[in-house]
Formats: sequence, structure tokens, C-alpha cells
Amino acid sequence: MTHNLKPYPAYKPSGVEWLGDIPVHWGVKKIKHGYDIQLGKMLQPDKKSSKDIEKPYLRAANLSWEGALLEDVKSMWFSPEELEKFKLQKGDVLISEGGDVGRSCYWGSDLELYIQNAMTRARSKSKTQFSKYLYYWMYHLKNIGQIDSICNAATIAHFTADKVKETLLLEPLIDEQHRIATFLDQKTAEIDEAISKKQRLIELLKEQKAILINQAVTKGLNPNVPMRDSGVEWIGEVPAHWEVRRVKYFSSVQGGITLGRSYSDNNLESYPYLRVANVQDGYFNLDAVTELSLPKWEAEQYLVRAGDILVTEGGDIDKLGRGTVWEGEIENCLHQNHIFAVRIDKRTATEHFIALAMACDYGRHYFTATANKTTNLASTNRTKLGNFPIALPPLDEQMKLVNYSKRIGREYEKVIEIVSKELERLNEFRCSLIASTVTGKIRV
Repeated sequence: MTHNLKPYPAYKPSGVEWLGDIPVHWGVKKIKHGYDIQLGKMLQPDKKSSKDIEKPYLRAANLSWEGALLEDVKSMWFSPEELEKFKLQKGDVLISEGGDVGRSCYWGSDLELYIQNAMTRARSKSKTQFSKYLYYWMYHLKNIGQIDSICNAATIAHFTADKVKETLLLEPLIDEQHRIATFLDQKTAEIDEAISKKQRLIELLKEQKAILINQAVTKGLNPNVPMRDSGVEWIGEVPAHWEVRRVKYFSSVQGGITLGRSYSDNNLESYPYLRVANVQDGYFNLDAVTELSLPKWEAEQYLVRAGDILVTEGGDIDKLGRGTVWEGEIENCLHQNHIFAVRIDKRTATEHFIALAMACDYGRHYFTATANKTTNLASTNRTKLGNFPIALPPLDEQMKLVNYSKRIGREYEKVIEIVSKELERLNEFRCSLIASTVTGKIRV
């Protein structure tokens, strides 16, 4: 996309190690020399004067590189003197002070909005500065880690107004700043459209994979087999020769260990144990496995065995009932009380088929519909897990369905991986294009 773009005729040392050489007619200055920097107003929830006026304001949560997010705009009180000071003008650049420090937004709207002190506003002082170029410059600084380096905080980073003022800015001529911004507006829009299509393709591939596996788990692989009503709303019709049984009739459900106990026994042994963070949807994340010490007789009650289906109790909705089959990845491993170990009677069912059923659409529906819910939280329990209804084929058919689902999973994951790499390259190209343009490595 940039094969026709060439470098500038001549370059000079910038005098700044991380900048390197720059076009000979460009300058390097601090942002404060070209822009007025203003920190937003401290939150004022209550009216302090009869002259105060309630106005909508933006918080750091409203800032994104793609533009300001206006779905959740709150209001606070401003004095008449503060209105002009904190009011946004078209062309301002907004910069996040904390959190994701340096995340910036170009304000291109005429809407009447004001700013809170979680962000800093940069406004061009003269016609020699074009703030859309500054926006792309901030994107580049954030991407190369320069803003995080400036903040350099051991605890919570803050990109304060003073730090913004002292941050270095490359200064092309004003007409070049306009050309650079126009060029990047067009090119990043093209790249973003391609990125969006790749992201949507990945979503569709995942949806199609789930549809095929769900179909197999609930209807089998033979479209001509006689069907009957399962008696379970979420399952619908199933092959006539399948049984519908609850998990408790062919399994046991083992609870996990509650942390924080103290033991008088001196013969304690150290055991690895699984937390909710280790049990993901369809796989285990074992990068960080914690250990605890307890007597052997106590540990034996909470050991996980190869073939156990580990299921999370809940918390956030995405943690509700997620899990997979433990294959003995770690020896003598325990599980925490927020994880259940479902141990299947293998004369009736295979654990991999039951895990598939729990993870499919009707499984997710069951956990969600039967969960104990509070604000933003949901959980299940041993009784509800035991009452989970499963449409059970004969054992040999269960194995065929498991193998089919694994094959489908591998095929789709292979395609998803290819598209994901293409997506990664597009993102890398986007960053590289902005970097090359705002630093003068290519001329537009």
C-alpha cells in the first residue's frame, strides 16, 4: 500500500536517541511550545453556588483511539468561570492521565462537552500546528512505549499535564502536517475496514464451529435417524435411541478445598492446587499454579484424577460453569472450593462427551437459567450441577461424536489461526505506517 512512497531528500540527526534522523527541515520541540495544555476539572457532584451550571463531561472511560465514546456521558457542576476553561473545542486532542496512560482521542465534534481531571486537553496555539497530526504522534508514542517510559511509575502511572507539556513532538511544516493527517485518515480507515472484516470472519468461523459441534452433541451425525422429544426445552428433539439423564445418576461431584484453614498436624506436605483462573473454557491455563501445605489425609479428599471434568462455580458470568477434562497434567493436584470435579461412571458415559454437552449452547443455557444471580455475578452449586440434563447416546456413539467434534475443532482452529495471523500483520502494518509517516521516514 505504500510502495510508491519515498523518503525525504535529506535528513539530519534529531539529537534524540529514540527519534534518530529526521527530515532536514523538520524541528523537535516540546508539546507545550505549540499547544495549550489543560487538565480537566476535579469532579464536583454537588452544586456549590447558585451560579453553578450542570454540564455533561467526558471521563477517561470515554476516550478511545477511534473517537470519543458518548454512550455513557455524566454531568457535574461548573462555575461560570470554569465553563470556558474546561469546554471542548473542535480540534482538541484529549489525552488520558491515568489507567491506560496516553490513550488519546481527536475531538472533531461541535457538541457542547467538558472535561474531567482524568484527562488532559491539548489545543493548538497557532495556525502552525495541526492537532490531528498531534493525535497520530501520540498514537506512535504510545505504541513504541515512550509514554509508559515517561510515566515510569512503580505503582500507578500518571501522564500528568506537566509530563504532556514536556513530551517531545516532531514538527513538520503545517502543510505537511495536514498532508500526513489526511493520508493517515484514509489509509488507517482502509486498514481498519480490512481488520474489521478479518475479526468478523473469525467470529463467523467460531460460530460455525460451535453450530456443528452443538448439532452433533444434541442430534447425532445421522440426519435420517428417528427423533423424539427430549422433554427438555433447551435440548429439543434427540435421536429416539438416546436417553436423557441427569448427571447425578451416572457421576459423583467432588467439592474443592476451602483455603485459609490452619492445621495442628506437623506433617504437612505441599500440593499444587487449581484456582478458577486455571480452569478456562475448554482448556487449562497452568502458567501460574499455586501451592498450599496440608496433611496428606486432608489432601486426599480434594485430589483431581485424570478423567475428572473440572467445572467452575461462577463469579463473573463468563466463569459460570466453564471447564474441561483433566488429563492428569500435574501429579497430586488439588482443586479449590470454587471448582467442582465431576467424576463420570465410565460404564455409562465418557467424560469428553459430557464436557462437550456442558460447553455447548444448551449447556450454557442451563447454567445461566439456573444460576444464583446478583449484580454482575452468577454461580451454580453441586445440586444444580448434578441436575444437569444430558442427552446420552450409547457409549460407542459418544466416542464417535467426541472424535468428530475434535476433528471439526482442529479444522476450524487451523483456519482461525491463519486468519488471526493475517489480522496480526494488518495491525502491525497499521502501527508501522503511522510510525513511518509521523517520523518522516516516508514522504506523503
